[in-house]
Amino acid sequence: MPRLITLADGRSVEVECVSCALTSGLISSTGGVIFESSNFHVHQDIAYPIKGLVILASKRHFYCMDELTDEERLEFISLIHKLRSEQRKRLGIEKVYYFYNEDTTHHFHLWMVPRYEWMYQFGNSVESLRPALLHARNNMNDDENMKSVEEGVSILREGMRDFVSSSM
Repeated sequence: MPRLITLADGRSVEVECVSCALTSGLISSTGGVIFESSNFHVHQDIAYPIKGLVILASKRHFYCMDELTDEERLEFISLIHKLRSEQRKRLGIEKVYYFYNEDTTHHFHLWMVPRYEWMYQFGNSVESLRPALLHARNNMNDDENMKSVEEGVSILREGMRDFVSSSM
């Protein structure tokens, strides 16, 4: 059943599954694809304009981590490691919260949410992230911040080029 989602830039789109729409190219994420393989698609979160907020989504439609194939499982952990390294090295992100859940309308994906200094006004816990994310969506989708988010995507994409050449 299609549902309406709000993108970081304020536009709304109707899709059956956000992850399927992104991994198939039906909708584009801010700044484009960071990395793509036959198993996974890495992109900036489409709903929250926070530089370095990365989504690692499976291309295959499934919900639970225990449904990963052996090949997917090995690539998944390697991608997390490489993405986190690039977040720290290239974007200066010192702390990241990781979220994955099986109670979702999208299929399997992992959120890698950076913690920036401005976020601590909402607290210093998992519970503080929802208000921080909503603050970003409602107050940070201006041209200047969106340009910074796109720059972050470009920087991470460049860092992931090493992953492609060194792991294939």
